[in-house]
Amino acid sequence: MASATRSESDAFGEIQVPADKYWGAQTERSLENFRINQPQDRMPPPVIKAFGILKGAAATVNMRFGLDASIGQAIQQAAKEVADGKLLDHFPLVVWQTGSGTQSNMNANEVISNRAIEILGGQMGSKKPVHPNDHVNRSASSNDTFPTVMHIAAVVELEQDLLPALQTLRAALQAKVDHFEAKKIIKIGRTHLQDATPLTLAQEFSGYVAQLEFGEARVKSALPDLRLLAQGGTAVGTGINTFEGFAEAIAAEVSKMTGTEFKEHHRFELNVYKPLMIRNLLHSSRLLADGMRSFEKNLVAGLQANEEKIASIMKESLMLVTCLNPKIGYDMASKVAKNAHKKGLTLKESALELKALTGDEFDELVKPELMVGPKPYQQ
Repeated sequence: MASATRSESDAFGEIQVPADKYWGAQTERSLENFRINQPQDRMPPPVIKAFGILKGAAATVNMRFGLDASIGQAIQQAAKEVADGKLLDHFPLVVWQTGSGTQSNMNANEVISNRAIEILGGQMGSKKPVHPNDHVNRSASSNDTFPTVMHIAAVVELEQDLLPALQTLRAALQAKVDHFEAKKIIKIGRTHLQDATPLTLAQEFSGYVAQLEFGEARVKSALPDLRLLAQGGTAVGTGINTFEGFAEAIAAEVSKMTGTEFKEHHRFELNVYKPLMIRNLLHSSRLLADGMRSFEKNLVAGLQANEEKIASIMKESLMLVTCLNPKIGYDMASKVAKNAHKKGLTLKESALELKALTGDEFDELVKPELMVGPKPYQQ
């Protein structure tokens, strides 16, 4: 039995769409032209929610510039449902589409238009009293809309998901640094898959903390440019079919709705791969955030030092031979290390066998706690 449909139309004529879906002719044509149905290729939910934020902000601003209040308010209500993720099932398109997100912009316009029509008691598909182009897409073009939702989605995702996950992991590792520092745990270092000179466990973990701090700084350094919105530039960046102050007002409304700062910047360059770019950025951000949360919860939080094993490994390491250089010289120290390695001895046992040092002299020289930092210069 065939599913119920309704008739929608665009410049190419009429086309049948599912009766229970809010999308219209442009979306249906995209589905027919790009029969790609892999879940990972669907337009990411953060982008769809960003469309809802932007279309709601545009309705607010357009009402100041003559849009009928009843139409504007219905658009606002429908757009909020999109922003809240309530209408995700009505956004079936994939990132593979013509232009720089044109079909997804029309998908948003059609869904919000039909939902607004429904709110006002009209007939879906009639484009009355809410038209997807004339009202929902008023003072806008896909050329400035899609870059704008990319930036909104990216900023929201980075601020609300990636950065909090990164900061939580950094704080957990810093807590380990503080704990290990208080216990003064010293371990043998490792470079190039070999033993190296000692360092404290706190010093080792402080390197991990520093890397996360650098990563956090790099993410934050990208935010100022992402806060610049193309909306208001329309087709080629000139702002044709908008009004003075429109772009600034849009940025202000989006800032209010998201709780974070955005600014007007309607100079832009198109890129037909923008849908793929934002899909990959959001996917990578979510992978990093989810991975860091799992790593912090399942490993870092309960991490403990096996102090007995750490001490045993350090005691047996031949790299402590560097402590002997000032007393017995490089050549003899090398002989001590080679002899220990060949015979499976500890450094102390080897030094005593070769009569390079007495036991007391060895103990006086080999003090790992004095090897974990620079020593004072004495003239």
